[in-house]
Amino acid sequence: MLNALTTLLFFQLAGEVIARASGLPLPGPVIGMALLFATLLIRNDLPDNLRGTASGLLQHLSLLFVPAGVGVVLYLSLIADQWAAISVALLVSTTATIAVSALVMVGLSRLTGRDAAPEEKR
Repeated sequence: MLNALTTLLFFQLAGEVIARASGLPLPGPVIGMALLFATLLIRNDLPDNLRGTASGLLQHLSLLFVPAGVGVVLYLSLIADQWAAISVALLVSTTATIAVSALVMVGLSRLTGRDAAPEEKR
């Protein structure tokens, strides 16, 4: 388990270094996750210790939302003052995300030659 945690933290550190050195507008952990994904694709294997550690972390993922919940409670008065702007931002960003996801799916289905809609049985 220690080796797997070290591996995960190494890739997060590598992502942070790349993000800060290059000035990319991406969080370091996201870059590190992409690097880990690419490494696992190249290896074509997921080590058992990494699988077990990742499963353990995912089982307790809800604990990671506690600090965010505390932050919301801490800034509740600010959120109450800005509720309209926050609501509009959430609606627009959610709609944009769904639209872009749909366009990407349609584009990839055309690129791969697969129809986006399921075929009807004749």
